[in-house]
Amino acid sequence: MTFGEKIRNLRKSKNMNQTQLANSIGVSLRTIRGWEAEGRYPKQHDLYQKLADTLGCDVSYLMTEEESFITEAAEQYGSRGARQAQQILEQAAAMFAGGELTDEDKTAFMDEIQTLYLDSKKRAKKFTPKKYLPKESTQE
Repeated sequence: MTFGEKIRNLRKSKNMNQTQLANSIGVSLRTIRGWEAEGRYPKQHDLYQKLADTLGCDVSYLMTEEESFITEAAEQYGSRGARQAQQILEQAAAMFAGGELTDEDKTAFMDEIQTLYLDSKKRAKKFTPKKYLPKESTQE
């Protein structure tokens, strides 16, 4: 079940419409629609907790390992980082199609890929020209 499907099912079980959910967690209606219909994820980590509190579920139900990785990439590297993270997950999942790896091995592989991605982004940051860094980074 995708993140959007989880949100939609929980929202409907609470007899809430999208507008009510958006107002209760402090986001726009368009944001809720993006999650439910377009396969998007929250950009801020704290939104998962607000959703869990509002919808009466555990935050771990909403945030799988993959969603956590995408959210972390989005928080640190913006929408481009989130797109890259999503692409990595999709390509890695395609590699497993028809394979004979155990679930434990798949999980270990995915964890390692995610760690490698985030580490490489951190290392690459030192090669970023100062004009592209956020203002607070250049004032150190």
